[in-house]
Amino acid sequence: MKQRLAIWLLRLVGWRPVGTRPEGDQFVLIAAPHTSNWDLPLMLAFGWAFELDVRWLGKKSLFDGPAGWFYRWTGGLPVDRSHSTNLVDQAAAMFREHDKLTLVVAPEGTRRRAEHWKSGFYWIARKASVPVLPSYLDYATRTSGFGPLVVPSNSVRADMDALRAVYRDKKARHPDKFGPVQLADEDADD
Repeated sequence: MKQRLAIWLLRLVGWRPVGTRPEGDQFVLIAAPHTSNWDLPLMLAFGWAFELDVRWLGKKSLFDGPAGWFYRWTGGLPVDRSHSTNLVDQAAAMFREHDKLTLVVAPEGTRRRAEHWKSGFYWIARKASVPVLPSYLDYATRTSGFGPLVVPSNSVRADMDALRAVYRDKKARHPDKFGPVQLADEDADD
């Protein structure tokens, strides 16, 4: 049902998916660029169109109140960011508990310009031994698709170079808010 609804809604608003569903059943999916409130609903719709079991992490306050059921229905998982917890370990454990899981992470961590991506997506994928699936929303062409899977290696910089290649020509809804595709700890190779 979600797939048909997603395809219909995407056509209605003038967007189209590009490419095919990636091979595999477990991914840490990067949702970028993330500069608008429209990015999450569009990315969820594209995930459903490709029949991915899409789950996303959101601040706990989003799930309080009358809209909480809807966020859970769309795959939302509440995260309490007021306490220091090991989110990487918790997210990696989800992959052990589910045979099919696409965990969506917006590595920019904000809709404002960020000079570095947050590295949690990378360490979750590495700890869970699952690939990173770069996905994109290109507002210039009104298309969404996937880049090649990136299996985390022992070179953070090389892995990030592969991700930079995917996003090099993608246009955000607000281009001035899409910062560089880089991690602060790219030189932390093991």
